[in-house]
Amino acid sequence: MNWTPEQIQDQSGKTFLITGANTGLGYETALELAKKSAHVILAGRSEPKLVEARARIAELVPAAQLDIAVVDLNSIAAVKTFTEGFVQSGKPLDVLINNAGIMFPPPGHSADGFEAQFGVNFIGHYVLTALLFPVLKKSKHGRVVTLSSMAHRNGKIDFGNFKLEKPFEKFREYGQSKVADLIFSFELQRRIGASGGDVISTACHPGVSKTELLRTDKPEMIETVAYMDANQGSFSTLFAATEAIEKFAYIGPDGEGEVNGYPAPAFIAPYAKDAEIGTQLWAYAEKETGVTFEF
Repeated sequence: MNWTPEQIQDQSGKTFLITGANTGLGYETALELAKKSAHVILAGRSEPKLVEARARIAELVPAAQLDIAVVDLNSIAAVKTFTEGFVQSGKPLDVLINNAGIMFPPPGHSADGFEAQFGVNFIGHYVLTALLFPVLKKSKHGRVVTLSSMAHRNGKIDFGNFKLEKPFEKFREYGQSKVADLIFSFELQRRIGASGGDVISTACHPGVSKTELLRTDKPEMIETVAYMDANQGSFSTLFAATEAIEKFAYIGPDGEGEVNGYPAPAFIAPYAKDAEIGTQLWAYAEKETGVTFEF
């Protein structure tokens, strides 16, 4: 049977925080969770866009429990400001969905000097996850879902090119950021397991979906993508966030080439499972950000 969000059990009493939730996959993920009575926190950079997204969901799901959170993953300081306030509020968090991402922007740096894609897609989410982890640990349902991409298959970690030390190559840099996300998800699960913790770290990818991700490179291509719409593209995320799954799971569409289809175990490049690379990348993130996990 093809899995769809209709099969999600009631999510009453659970809080989900979704980055990049004002548009695309993040918005569709938030919408489907709201339909299942979850408390959803829509996180993103633009407060006006978040307010608009919240209003659209509320119109479709009048009983929706929705909050917004301004979180700029381009800046470690901004992420710290948000997480400090969230932790101090005492609010619960059950599931963190690391969904936000940028693809093929012009050459540039994050606020902290990282290549923009690496800085937002990986570093920003590493910091966010680490600083919210104490809250996730308190939940019976603690889970971290990190979005990777089919592009991880050609991604390699180059410790000498996280800050545009080499001439910019958009495909290489994007692949590096997305394999870093998958490596991070697996390394986080290893460390949770070693500590005896109960939080689950898992990952997924959306296949090829019609979203605004191409807006910074070739926005004219958005309307030419003939694969999944954004709602079906969110199915892998929703499955990873709500279903019983095995440790070190990676979920993606089950169609040919994993381009489209319904949630199923996805192909993992052996490189992404290399524990030594995971240890090295984790150590780099700790050193460069000054942020550590409390297991």
